Amino acid sequence: MPGLGLLITLLTVFAIVGFFLWLYARVARKAGYSGWWSLTMLVPVVNVVMLWVFAFADWPALKRHKNIPDIFA
Repeated sequence: MPGLGLLITLLTVFAIVGFFLWLYARVARKAGYSGWWSLTMLVPVVNVVMLWVFAFADWPALKRHKNIPDIFA
């Protein structure tokens, strides 16, 4: 079948992209943000900017738990 290789390749790519979006959504939810922010990883340049924003912003999950010490202060 001539198109079978292309189909397998596309399914593999979609599976890998879906897996990484799921991972990004889990990290965003644990940080206290919406999991929908993981979709910004699909947009070039925006994904790098959002990684910097998430890395240096105050995480809402840490604000909710006041008893967690701030080890970076």
